[in-house]
Amino acid sequence: MAKKKAAQKITPASVTQLAIGIDIGGTGTKYGIVDRDGNVLFAGEMSTKKHKTVNTFIDELHQVVSEVIDTAGGPGRMKGMGVGAPNGNYYTGTIEYAPNLPWHGIIPLAKLISDKFQLPVTLTNDANAAAIGEMMYGAAKGMRDFIMITLGTGVGSGIVANGHLIYGHDGFAGELGHTIIIPDGRIHEGTGKKGSLESYASATGVRLTAIEFLEKSKKPSLLKKVPHELLDSKAVYEAALEGDELAIEIFNYTGKILGIALANAVMTTSPEAIVLFGGLTKAGEFILKPTRESMEENLIQVFQNKVRILISHLKEAHAAILGASALVWEKEQ
Repeated sequence: MAKKKAAQKITPASVTQLAIGIDIGGTGTKYGIVDRDGNVLFAGEMSTKKHKTVNTFIDELHQVVSEVIDTAGGPGRMKGMGVGAPNGNYYTGTIEYAPNLPWHGIIPLAKLISDKFQLPVTLTNDANAAAIGEMMYGAAKGMRDFIMITLGTGVGSGIVANGHLIYGHDGFAGELGHTIIIPDGRIHEGTGKKGSLESYASATGVRLTAIEFLEKSKKPSLLKKVPHELLDSKAVYEAALEGDELAIEIFNYTGKILGIALANAVMTTSPEAIVLFGGLTKAGEFILKPTRESMEENLIQVFQNKVRILISHLKEAHAAILGASALVWEKEQ
């Protein structure tokens, strides 16, 4: 049986149709039922990593999600399902060579889920789903041009221009995390490329920067007392709160690199705003101030002082479900 972590039930408003949101991560899969206004009516979570084949995964997904569908009024109320997944392709409905999922190669995930549930399924990658969720329910509501950046273990992004998410000709557009910011820089373990944004501006990148700075610096620092295995972005933040000079330098360095990347993105699509989401944003002004300053410094004059950097309005606990479910409503646009 699945181990479910049910969210607190919210009394549904009077709605005619609902959407199912599924967010597939390397460790766990979140699922929920959402109304048109972005209220998460029911939610739960199941394991991803324990399933060695996609078929057993879908069997369990069907089992647990069917229970909440019945609770929410049955399949007749479901308009469709939206799925966010690593390397999810909007055009083909496939996940392709996702490095952190237990299933390898090209998998026709949307079709497999649709066949099982007998509902229409829309699939995209997790960062694109987050962007659509932000446009429908969050800080980018009403915007037609913005960039969503997720700062977590990695760096994801979704680019919206003229009211439409940019997918590119093959469905994989918008990978700002893998753009090269420092030529011949730090190697990215997952791709083997050197100097990508993700290698520096993710939580993983902050940890690597902290290790490098600690090795080179002779300054006293609270971080020198942190066991190596516990040294992470949270530890850097906690030290920065105590006024630790080295910790603040780590965030300044990270913000400088992120700002350069954002400046490049701004000069490519001229967005109204950049919305940041993810664990690293909890560092607040320690990361935001150097990022803003670096972005403005690297913009040519015509773009300066026009683009806001905002923090996501979506609640972190349900953001992934909201983003995925928004794919269903986006079909109406």
